Amino acid sequence: MLDFTEGRRYNSAAGILKRDFGERLQKLVLDAGFSCPNRDGTVGTGGCTYCDNAAFHPGYSTPGKSLLQQIDEGIEFHRVRYPRVRHYLAYFQSYSNTYATLDRLKELYEEALSHPMVTGIVIGTRPDCIDEEKLDYLASLQATPFEASSGKEGHPLVVVEYGIESCYDETLKRINRGHGFECARRAVEMTAERGIRTGAHFILGLPGETRSMMLDQCRTISSLPLSTVKFHQLQIVKGTRMEEEYSRHPEEFLRLPLDAYLDFIIDILERLRPDLGIERIVGEVPPRFVSETPWGLIRNAEILRMLDKRLEERDTFQGRLWRET
Repeated sequence: MLDFTEGRRYNSAAGILKRDFGERLQKLVLDAGFSCPNRDGTVGTGGCTYCDNAAFHPGYSTPGKSLLQQIDEGIEFHRVRYPRVRHYLAYFQSYSNTYATLDRLKELYEEALSHPMVTGIVIGTRPDCIDEEKLDYLASLQATPFEASSGKEGHPLVVVEYGIESCYDETLKRINRGHGFECARRAVEMTAERGIRTGAHFILGLPGETRSMMLDQCRTISSLPLSTVKFHQLQIVKGTRMEEEYSRHPEEFLRLPLDAYLDFIIDILERLRPDLGIERIVGEVPPRFVSETPWGLIRNAEILRMLDKRLEERDTFQGRLWRET
């Protein structure tokens, strides 16, 4: 078996950061007031069929507060659980966080990095909201050392995370994503070419996708120059077009109980490139946003413990079948 981070049977993205920077770096979710080209008419209207952005960020992260206020409140929020954390990553999560002029992006990113406890930024965005000029700026930003007066050493960490969701164009069209997979591939390649850590997000269980389709896309995911990857089970959020579609055609959605989902995640891990950092395997949406919680209210940390146990029971690990895919 390969030598993975934190003694696990897969590469934890958090473990990779701790290995590379010598300490745990905790993300602070921020809402910088961005919009989305799939909502304002530039690409489309109504957004992706599964999306209600309010379901995906904590209470301290609201656009009515300044970034520095959100960071301070986020630090207090996490201090109870992680009292020994000394440095944080400002996570621009809500909507498309490169969807603005370059001057505006510079203002926001550099404001977050001015906080004395923030040593990097993580930028969540869409593949169609990036370009060469913005990426050149991000590459220069991570090459610029902190000022001596800041008390921080080294250079800021810059990570770009793309919502790809699926490798299948027919799925992307069905969920009203507003771009195809080749757009995502090019965005990932342009980002990685500049030495920027690059992540991707995928949703498991989108309508029309079978188990074999989701396993087959592991080959494509592993071919991308990604640093990290996130997987979330599809959650049917109230009031979305996905909820309406699910009510009409539930047979077109792969919905797994937790035990079966963990085995499915392991099947995916076995087929992924072994150096990929695994950022997430499940998502959490507050119960008020969903009509059902089929797994109960079990938290991510417990699910990860269950995953570790199941990997041991199956005596397998990330990348075991990678060269066979």
